[in-house]
Amino acid sequence: MAGQASDFQHGEMDAHAQQATFKAVMTGTKWACLTLAVGVLFFAMWFCTTAGFGAAFISAVALAVVGVFGLRSRASAH
Repeated sequence: MAGQASDFQHGEMDAHAQQATFKAVMTGTKWACLTLAVGVLFFAMWFCTTAGFGAAFISAVALAVVGVFGLRSRASAH
């Protein structure tokens, strides 16, 4: 078992596919977290406070707008 032949050459792998997958997973994760936060805020305010539907909706929309501006992709400075 020791010394099996392999085609692997250290440092020769093209990592573009892995980089694209990582970027896609991170992008999906950040937008999913924003969606969950907006949903939790909306339902918590609607059902767990006396604020009602209107205040819950306005708060959820405000969080969504702030989140979209905070999480959108920016041009890289590198």
